[in-house]
Amino acid sequence: MLATQSEEELTNLLEVENLIKHFPIRTGLFQREKGYVHAVDCISFSIGERQTLGLAGESGCGKTTTGRLILRLIEPDGGIIRFMGKDILKTSDSEMKALRTKMQIIFQDPYASLNPRKTIKQILTQPFQMYEDLSWKEIETKVVELLKSIGLNPAELFMDRHPHELSGGQRQRVVVARAIALRPKFVVADEPVSALDMSVRAQILRIMRDLQEEFNLTCLFITHDLAVLRSMADTVAIMYLGKLVEIGSVDQMFGDPLHPYTRALLSATPVPKPRLARSRKRMILKGDVPSPIDPPKGCRFHTRCPFRRQDCTCDPEPSLLEYENGHSAACPYAREIASVLQLQGND
Repeated sequence: MLATQSEEELTNLLEVENLIKHFPIRTGLFQREKGYVHAVDCISFSIGERQTLGLAGESGCGKTTTGRLILRLIEPDGGIIRFMGKDILKTSDSEMKALRTKMQIIFQDPYASLNPRKTIKQILTQPFQMYEDLSWKEIETKVVELLKSIGLNPAELFMDRHPHELSGGQRQRVVVARAIALRPKFVVADEPVSALDMSVRAQILRIMRDLQEEFNLTCLFITHDLAVLRSMADTVAIMYLGKLVEIGSVDQMFGDPLHPYTRALLSATPVPKPRLARSRKRMILKGDVPSPIDPPKGCRFHTRCPFRRQDCTCDPEPSLLEYENGHSAACPYAREIASVLQLQGND
């Protein structure tokens, strides 16, 4: 059995506890370790069945690494990953191979993630050939259904094409089709629309929402665009320098953000109304993101935080504190900061 509980008994399809990944830095002729990149540093979260968790943050904060660790495309250094009630870090190779059909990924670059030497038909038939015992006619029927489900009609016009013969949006549709081919339960969407223009981006997001509803998918949606999460996610987690600094529902995160970093990200989000954009006050962060090789002591955000206190620079590092139902932030002064900003008229 792959799961220790029945699907009906599971509250959360995925649970991550104290996940850690440090990449060693090797130099010299003998490749001696000179330090570590703290890519993911002891993070915990869960995703309910048929729910979407949006993971956001600046480039280099560890979002993509987190997604690949969950799928074991990269092996973690520590922590627990429970999928369908089972710790997948303790599964055998045969069990992990079976789980691959239930856990898929949509990569960021639609061209690099597709084999340029294979046709679209060959790309989409490969999952069925590897994991299902079907006749060639049955596989071909499934490929046609997949292409229709992602809006590539008529399917016969696209099956014999190569990736370079498609537009960027069409390539990403094929990547989405490959991810859902085996009807997975969980999908990691790693910035699936960041390489597309705005009109195509809206089409892909609509397709992903429809497919999630049709196949009851659970999703980890990784992006740096908070506006996308507002329409795609049920819960949002904000990541900074390998740590989670805030997590809550979409309404909580956009209506009442707690952590100063979250407020800064929302402040940088473009507003479609020019008059409102000119009138609102913004929180502009100064300085660069510290090196993940040597993260700051105490709160990792204190080097850029305009509200830092003396004890923010000291150990121990603040952990996530729950302020209200399901809304947590790694800042003990979050409510005080919110009050100050409200008095200043920044909210």
